[in-house]
Amino acid sequence: MHWSQIARIVILLTIANGAPVIAHKLLGNIWVRPLDGGKIWRDGKPLLGRSKTVRGVICSVLATMIVAPVIGVNWKIGLGAGAMAMAGDLFSSFVKRRLGLHASERLTGLDQVPESLLPAILCAYELELKWFDVVIITGIFFFGEIALSRFLYALHIRTRPY
Repeated sequence: MHWSQIARIVILLTIANGAPVIAHKLLGNIWVRPLDGGKIWRDGKPLLGRSKTVRGVICSVLATMIVAPVIGVNWKIGLGAGAMAMAGDLFSSFVKRRLGLHASERLTGLDQVPESLLPAILCAYELELKWFDVVIITGIFFFGEIALSRFLYALHIRTRPY
C-alpha cells in the first residue's frame, strides 16, 4: 500500500467535500445559484435540489486544485479529484431525489461512496495505485466523513450531524 498517497487523496477528498460547507458558512446566500436551475425531473421531483449550487462546485474544485500542490500532488490531479468528488456528490443527490429524499437527508453509503470512489479511481490511475488502495481510500472517507460531520455539527459549522 501507498500510505502517503492514500493520505494525500483523503485530504483532497476532505477539502473537496468540505469547501462547499465552509463557503456556505462564510458567505451565506451570496452567489448561491442552484446548479440545476430549479428544474424538475420527469418524475415531478427536483433534478438535484436547491442545496447543490454552482458556488459549491466551484469552491470545491478550486480548493482541491489549490491545496493539491501544498500537499505534494499536481494541481491537475487536485482539479480532477475535486471535479470527480462533485460528480459523485451530484450523482448521489440525483438518486436521492428519485428516491423521494429531500436535500440533506441522510442515506448512509450513497452519501459517501460515489464522492470518494470516483476521485479515488481517477487518482489511482494518475498516481499508479492498486485497486486495494482505492478500497482503503473509500473506506477511510466513508468512516471519516461520518465522524467529521458530527464534529463539525458540534462546532456549529454543519446544520445537521450527518
